[in-house]
Amino acid sequence: QAQLVESGGGLVQAGGSLRLSCAASGRSIRVYAMGWFRQAPGKEREFVASISWTALSTNYADSVKGRFTISRDNTKNTVYLEMNSLKPEDTAVYYCAVGRGVVAGTGIHEYESWGQGTQVTVSS
Repeated sequence: QAQLVESGGGLVQAGGSLRLSCAASGRSIRVYAMGWFRQAPGKEREFVASISWTALSTNYADSVKGRFTISRDNTKNTVYLEMNSLKPEDTAVYYCAVGRGVVAGTGIHEYESWGQGTQVTVSS
């Protein structure tokens, strides 16, 4: 299995931006879909964005459409999540995960090899 390390989280004011990175090691993620999920305190983990292995297909949660952009650099075995116009409700721990296949799925069960997460806090 791949080992994933997320980075780029932090404290930002509402309206600000952050760029999360997810670096994979131990296995190439080139032929797998990748996803970002988040979990706020007291809430279940929820889907944020996903990208197919070719990067030709992406999916976003309705709550982040138009504000977040997922991308990948297979030469660096890394996936990114560009987050703009951040809102306090975006506050959560953000996790990346490797897909079980090539399709940019939205369900937690479609992913494996989760990272440890990176905290994103948006102040009002």
